[in-house]
Amino acid sequence: MPAHIESAPVVVWGGGTGGVSAAIQSARSGAATILLTPGAWLGGMVSAAGVCCPDGNELSPWQTGLWGAFLRGMADAEPGGLDQNWVSCFGFRPAQAEDLLQRWVQALPNLSWLAGSRALAVHRSERLIRSIEVEQAGVRQELACSVLIDGSDRGDLLPLLGLPFRFGWEAQEVWNEPSAPSARRMASEPFFRKQPVQSPTWVVMGQLSADEPPPGLPEKPRLSAPFEQACQSFGLAKTLTYGRLPGGLVMLNWPLDGNDWHQDLARAFSAERAAESDLYREMQDHTSSFAAELREASHGWLELGDAFPRNSGSPAPWFAAMPYWREGRRIRGRNTVIEQDLLPQHSGRSIAELPRDDKGQVNSIAVGNYANDHHYPGGDWPLAPKSCRWGGRWSGTPFCVPYGALLSADLDNFLAADKAFSTSHMANGATRLQPLIFNLGQAAGAAAALSVEMGKPPAELPVLALQERLIRDPMAPAGVVPLWDTAWNHPDWAQRQRAVLQAPELLSQTGLWQGAASGRSVGAAQGASALDRAQQRLQGSLVPIEDGTYAFDLARPMLGSRRWPVITLEPAVDTWLAKLDCAKNVELMGCFNPWGPWLRVSAVANQASEG
Repeated sequence: MPAHIESAPVVVWGGGTGGVSAAIQSARSGAATILLTPGAWLGGMVSAAGVCCPDGNELSPWQTGLWGAFLRGMADAEPGGLDQNWVSCFGFRPAQAEDLLQRWVQALPNLSWLAGSRALAVHRSERLIRSIEVEQAGVRQELACSVLIDGSDRGDLLPLLGLPFRFGWEAQEVWNEPSAPSARRMASEPFFRKQPVQSPTWVVMGQLSADEPPPGLPEKPRLSAPFEQACQSFGLAKTLTYGRLPGGLVMLNWPLDGNDWHQDLARAFSAERAAESDLYREMQDHTSSFAAELREASHGWLELGDAFPRNSGSPAPWFAAMPYWREGRRIRGRNTVIEQDLLPQHSGRSIAELPRDDKGQVNSIAVGNYANDHHYPGGDWPLAPKSCRWGGRWSGTPFCVPYGALLSADLDNFLAADKAFSTSHMANGATRLQPLIFNLGQAAGAAAALSVEMGKPPAELPVLALQERLIRDPMAPAGVVPLWDTAWNHPDWAQRQRAVLQAPELLSQTGLWQGAASGRSVGAAQGASALDRAQQRLQGSLVPIEDGTYAFDLARPMLGSRRWPVITLEPAVDTWLAKLDCAKNVELMGCFNPWGPWLRVSAVANQASEG
């Protein structure tokens, strides 16, 4: 029996990206909240797991909600800016991410955080959860709640709840997903049994001794098995700077014959803790071997990096405190996101169809745009395309997650806030990324607080009320529909979000606002982002190249180069670039990234105002 019983309207299990986001939003929205985490660090992917070069939601229209607030908080913490690698426009140190999340949590007097917890049981009656039983510091306690949220990477609470859940592959016959394997293949090929979920990674941090590689660095060094091909596609220097972070730290999270782990992954989801410990040890040994191969090949350029302090739970300062789980158990929800829900309505620049409820009302609560990416041993899994050229670079096309995907089909007061929400295995490749999970967690936390306020279980909430809460949140307004031409800081952003919910025809299939322009300039608003703090005023010639790519010929060479590839995250700049049919002398504002390499442009001085 538990030593004592406490209660809180909202209890969140798991300190993953979605879990901490849900707890913060629930408390900010006025509900007394308890956050239970097994580890000592918050944030999962973005901190303890060391995946500090987020993919997806890079463009300024998608920098909304807690994801956008987190991104700008990271930019404030890094004087040199976040443009530090070539896999993402953002790179930050795990300790900086942890510091920001802990400050957010500690600023909320109605949020209690119990680290070092272990979930033992969940008590329910009919369709309602009554309490969760946990152990902390050797003491068992029962926490009664009105709403319970699973914010863990692997869906930890689903077995304890006795809920049916999805795990691993679904055959193409289930939902007719274009990229799913047939039932015949799944039954006949051992691959699908050996690889039930996407491969995780145990991240290790390196440290580069200088920005430039040493003379004589081999482009394609010989590595030992099983890493022989790791540097063949991009070369050693690009392999190492793929995940470069501020201060020359390096996130080693390399999928191509690198430190992804593929062996006997079902151990991570068994009840045997010894089996999980064995898996963890094998993953760490594998990552250590990969780092050792790269260190030897780099001629002293790469050493191990000091990134995780002792209180993180890391086995060593260079090891992430936990694995990076790409997939786990998934609830059976009121709605399920499948691959077709992610795909654009037509090729090129387009958006996925807006999700609607049975009354035709748009019921989206978060926007993602990652392309779709699956990690298994061997070659890339063939996936239906959902990318396009935007702002001089490839970007995924946007899609929405309906509120019903966070709701269990079997319980009325249970919400999923991390990768355990209701999605297919195929769709998980695009929905598992840090930015979307931040905002799904925010939606779950807002729903929990609204549930307490209205005296209704989350399953009975009016979705429009939840959408309005997200749009008008005073600290981190979150987008619920994908307005591709409307940046998060556009003066009409909130008005356009609401208008599309009332009249979806105001959003075109290409994601453009179809309503009347206000006539207000967006230029001043777009200059306000902390992401642009390291920008410079530059003069030169902008040159259209081909296939939606651009270059800037500097009047004065910078960082050793005169010509730089140009990208932008800003809709107004993208619109200007799309009209460019010949070289043009301009003055612009931009940030250099020598590892991309690219020049990220935030504004063009002679750009016409867009309303």
